[in-house]
Amino acid sequence: MNWDDVRIFLAVARTGQILAASKRLGLNHATLSRRVTSLEGALKTRLFTRRTNGCELTAEGEVFLASAERMETEMLAAQANLGRTDTAIAGTVRVGAPDGFGVSFLAPRIGRLIERHPELKIQLVPVPRSFSLSQREADIAVTLERPEQGRLVSSKLTDYTLGLYASRGYAEQNGLPDNNEALKQHRRIGYVEDLLFSQSLNFTGEVMRNWSASFEISSATGQTEAVRSGAGIGILHDYIARQYDELVRILPDVSIRRAYWTTYHESARDLVRVRTVADFLQELVGAERQIFL
Repeated sequence: MNWDDVRIFLAVARTGQILAASKRLGLNHATLSRRVTSLEGALKTRLFTRRTNGCELTAEGEVFLASAERMETEMLAAQANLGRTDTAIAGTVRVGAPDGFGVSFLAPRIGRLIERHPELKIQLVPVPRSFSLSQREADIAVTLERPEQGRLVSSKLTDYTLGLYASRGYAEQNGLPDNNEALKQHRRIGYVEDLLFSQSLNFTGEVMRNWSASFEISSATGQTEAVRSGAGIGILHDYIARQYDELVRILPDVSIRRAYWTTYHESARDLVRVRTVADFLQELVGAERQIFL
């Protein structure tokens, strides 16, 4: 299989058009079209459905795209090992993040990076779980702890704090506790303990010995919405909770501190697109660090 044909396939898949891909690569439109057809012939499968307004990946094309991007990563890594680095900030970078940080902070801001680098494609996966970088489940992971094992490159993003919150509606109906003992008399919201993917999420033990939540939700954004609805008192990220006027901070002396880290596999160290995204995350958080504390 010709690597140049794979490179052309990636350009068409990312632009959705043979014409746009030909302009990006500086190739004749007809030549590029023939190369795509040649690749399909070599693979004995149809990779694109060609329409007048563009090209759409077939199911087989979607499968091949994942393989092609792995080939691209390995090719760029090989070039880096030979003293060459990839200079094009293009391609796909998947970022795995805790759902609170991913949804509330990254999602509204990541578009700025796409504006800077139109050929870059970001896949943001904000879910309450951990990611395997060695198995390429993500190119960059935002983690709650600095990994101690594996060939990984980690940098601290920021510390952040969490506190106790209730909705104003809940406070009007039930009053608010003025100490930890009184907190036991209120409905509490927490994580589903056997689904905690990191011990850093075990906040409740720092507030009271037996949190015993009446409503357990396995995501930070879900807990925020439950507290906003008046379902009970919860431990929320301060930088998220401050966005909502209907939330009231209670027992302000109770404050929990954690940290976010960016982590990527050592083999991606010389990939410009990965470094660009990692640097952008540091830039974003650095510009707004005050909201996290």
